[in-house]
Amino acid sequence: MSYTAAIEQLNAMAPELFARPGQPRRKFSLNEIRVLLGALGDPQKRFRAVLIAGTNGKGSTAATLASILQAAGLRTGLYTSPHLERANERVRLNGAEISDDDFARMYFRTHDAAQQLVLDERLPQMPSYFEILTALAFSYFAEAGVEIAVLEVGMGGRLDATNIVEPLLSVITDISLDHMEWLGNTIGAIAREKAGILRPNGTMVTLPQHPEANQALGEVATELDVRGVSAVPYMPAVNVDAGAGDAVYIVKALGADVLVDSPLKGAHQHRNLALAMAAAVELAEKHGFPVTPVAIAEGIRQTRWPGRLERLRRDGVEWVLDVAHNPAGAWALRAGLRTILEDERPRMLVFSCLKDKPAAEMAQILFPLFEQVILAPIHTARATGMDELLAAARKTGTPAIATESVREALQIAAERAAGGTVVVSGSVYLVGEMRGLLVRNEK
Repeated sequence: MSYTAAIEQLNAMAPELFARPGQPRRKFSLNEIRVLLGALGDPQKRFRAVLIAGTNGKGSTAATLASILQAAGLRTGLYTSPHLERANERVRLNGAEISDDDFARMYFRTHDAAQQLVLDERLPQMPSYFEILTALAFSYFAEAGVEIAVLEVGMGGRLDATNIVEPLLSVITDISLDHMEWLGNTIGAIAREKAGILRPNGTMVTLPQHPEANQALGEVATELDVRGVSAVPYMPAVNVDAGAGDAVYIVKALGADVLVDSPLKGAHQHRNLALAMAAAVELAEKHGFPVTPVAIAEGIRQTRWPGRLERLRRDGVEWVLDVAHNPAGAWALRAGLRTILEDERPRMLVFSCLKDKPAAEMAQILFPLFEQVILAPIHTARATGMDELLAAARKTGTPAIATESVREALQIAAERAAGGTVVVSGSVYLVGEMRGLLVRNEK
């Protein structure tokens, strides 16, 4: 079967986080992914892994850690979600996306196994989009003989399909309010769900953060006798100019000075970089991986993770793409834009978000920075309606217009921001589609 057919079948699946009117929400458990992986020969038992959970920053942390491990000469798998443009982006081997042929082959192997399990009544329903892709990735990593896989948790942690592995390390990035209908209404409750990736007598790599999150993580870690590893030693010195995060700085790692020069911009990335470095050092010192100070520096420098304060220059317009999709992400973006937008005129924002996000709160954070907001529709049943987005804009007093497509939003922004800056943010769907249009125009 073809790659196109595989993608069409995947896209036909109802999103896990969206329930059609009158239908119950999908219930998650690890039992279904456990049965599916068992039918596939338990590929997750054939490679070692690091699990990374959190609300924001887990993708950047995962990409940086995987790049460090690859620079150390290790055959490295990277599994992330969601993707910007193509599902292949989620599954990488030594930095390269899984090929279309391998994707299709692994997809139909996974799909057919799942279908047979349903027919045999060993599964109550077909696995979800994310469960299928997780099983596909694990099968690919096992077949490819990866020495270590860096796995980004999709949502939460306790019941996430990735949590079926037995991780060498559990890394927890910054936690804030998001997916509250699934994970809980407080930071403490959400932190407990994220702490589901911890294991008895295991290791947790993290940084001090919100007091409620610290308390919840600490309580779970104590209950499980988990050893905590702080990434604080890998943060830049207090006298380093955070600015837009462009600072190059030195930290001590594995007994040597390491130059931290990352393409990931924004002061918030310093925390993600510190977590990746702490995890890399832990893998070297406690698990015997051949990570060196040189590999850490080179891996950080070579990290590729688009759509995070990414800047593209097209026809006299500076485009800034960032996947900030919740209030915490919006605040991080606002801080990162402080120097980018300084004295820039004109400056526009192209925005859209999902209906389970607080559109009005995100608008209050971001919209006042801009002369005009251009609202673009995104192709998902979970999209916030245009009327709600316009209402959110009115409350900020920022002029806003609605468009019929992302392509139209691009054209209008390019015309009105000639010689200035356009920021695209609010949804991964929006950033992915806009980036595809911009990159294809360049080619």
